[in-house]
Amino acid sequence: MTQAVLQTEQLSKKYRRRVVVDQLSLTVEQGDVFGFLGQNGAGKSTTIRMALGLMRPTSGRVRVLGHDMSRQPLRALKRVGAIIEGPAFYENFSGRQNLRMLAAMSGGAERQRIEMVLEIVGLRERARDPVRVYSHGMRQRLGIAQALLPNPEFIILDEPTDGLDPQGLCETRMLIQRLRDELGLTVMLSSHLLHEVEQICNRVAIIDEGRLLYQGPVADLIANDNWIQLRVDRVTEAYDLLSRNPRLSLDRNGDQSIYVKMDEEEVPLVNALLVQNGFRVMELSPRRESLERVFMRLTGKHEPKSKQETTQK
Repeated sequence: MTQAVLQTEQLSKKYRRRVVVDQLSLTVEQGDVFGFLGQNGAGKSTTIRMALGLMRPTSGRVRVLGHDMSRQPLRALKRVGAIIEGPAFYENFSGRQNLRMLAAMSGGAERQRIEMVLEIVGLRERARDPVRVYSHGMRQRLGIAQALLPNPEFIILDEPTDGLDPQGLCETRMLIQRLRDELGLTVMLSSHLLHEVEQICNRVAIIDEGRLLYQGPVADLIANDNWIQLRVDRVTEAYDLLSRNPRLSLDRNGDQSIYVKMDEEEVPLVNALLVQNGFRVMELSPRRESLERVFMRLTGKHEPKSKQETTQK
């Protein structure tokens, strides 16, 4: 059986009457790149802080690498690396000097280990440069290098791709995949960038307002082979027409598209119905639902309306 690297059981955090995390039960398995998804303020960082023993839960239990965090936190944490809410560095010191100082604050690290993690994150050639000249992506990779210093088995990255440009996103994505595939690490990745998580992670948990909405393989979450993307003029009227059929499940996707869940044999019937009622059908094609669309559906959130639609109202 696959070993659970992180388990939370009915984990909750309250501030007076405000519930930030609500009976959250997560399982991160060995070898996962586990996506922890939610909008800003959903409770992701609070959950991570409780998992690392940085914050005491109101109720519930956390086990990391088999250790109860309320009883044996140090045994677990010496095998864990983490970045929480963005790394902070000494701007006038080099990347290498920063790692030496940060390592000294947390028990030390051999020079060979520092050079190794700089090589892993792709900063060996820039290790002598002061951090003040680093790009945002380089700073994020230096933060990952810091988390790798203790040679962990499990690494938690809180929003590591936040604010990155396309090149930085690509570099960070490839680095995270290397951490699992080449170094054998288990990675928990907190993010609100759904497209990135879909490309990196094999399993995912989605939370909203501190509650768990889904947990399991990404492939299972977005494997909706019966969804058809329909692009049509007068999309609102078409949506109203099709919604009268109880066998069809509908979802809006922007100004000119509707997602329709139906059996394959119903596709020509839907097309004929629309044409007979004077609609111009521009596309009827199978679509695998994206993780972003799934997130919107599960949380009950809606995409922002276009400027044109807003102006018409």
